[in-house]
Amino acid sequence: MTNREKSRLGGVEVNSVTVADGLESVRKLPDRSIHLILSDIPYGIGVADWDVLHNNTNSALLGASPAQVKAGDVFRSRGKPLNGWSRADRQIPQEYQQWCGKFARDWFRVLKPGASAMVFAGRRLSHRCIVALEDAGFTLKDTLAWIRPSAPYRAQRLSVVFQRRGDIRNADNWEGWRVGNLRPTFEPVLWFVKPYKIGSTIADNVIQHEVGAFCQDEFVRFEHAPDNVLRSGFGINESGHHVAQKPIRLLQALISLTTIGDQVVLDPFCGSGSTLVAAKAVGRKYIGFDVDEEAVAIALERLAPDLFDYVGGR
Repeated sequence: MTNREKSRLGGVEVNSVTVADGLESVRKLPDRSIHLILSDIPYGIGVADWDVLHNNTNSALLGASPAQVKAGDVFRSRGKPLNGWSRADRQIPQEYQQWCGKFARDWFRVLKPGASAMVFAGRRLSHRCIVALEDAGFTLKDTLAWIRPSAPYRAQRLSVVFQRRGDIRNADNWEGWRVGNLRPTFEPVLWFVKPYKIGSTIADNVIQHEVGAFCQDEFVRFEHAPDNVLRSGFGINESGHHVAQKPIRLLQALISLTTIGDQVVLDPFCGSGSTLVAAKAVGRKYIGFDVDEEAVAIALERLAPDLFDYVGGR
């Protein structure tokens, strides 16, 4: 490794991915040392064990009924209904906001003035993430929309529910109605910025900290137009590393939008390392943490010099 690759920020090695708690590990980073935080944080909707961020569990949570098993991956496991199973379930949004608040102030501290924090968030609880980061000092710059290449439609037919009960009358009356949501074709990407010095300008901040503006020319190499609706999809044989994986090209676009070469991109919930791969592909330094040993092993493999084959802009 070169000296640049061996550099450190506080107690953390640059160009590294580590099995570690992202909340605790960010606290080891120095103040104003990071140029961009880009992270697909847990959504708090119970996709898997790591996504249950509340205390209101139930023996049925993350289980699967015979019908779900028969349906396959479209219905992986049982989540809580929106109405909840108990009064305590109504506190899940507040608990998610409290969880976001556990990392928000450290994120604010480690970012340079004017730098961005870009967060993939679930549609249902993204507003709680926004409030937590605003309370920590961030400004919400924009909400981008990533159009997913594919999205399973899980809305159950209400008539079938009544048919299973033997209630033919109501099955006929409610034909065409569904239980659930419309097809989830977009995911929000929350774009926060750390405020720069009062009385200064973005141009002044760029001179001092080299962040704060955005590079349209680099962004359109990946997204083709300077729009806040993002359409980048997965490359050939790219997906399948993680249940919440995002496309490399999409992440390259966001990194290139907000940083310049050799700056440091941090992902405290890096999963299988897509953000880190994207950062490396466009010539940025990277730091990643995740508690999942298996996911980090995949990330290390994807980042290995002899296997790395991603090229910025392609």
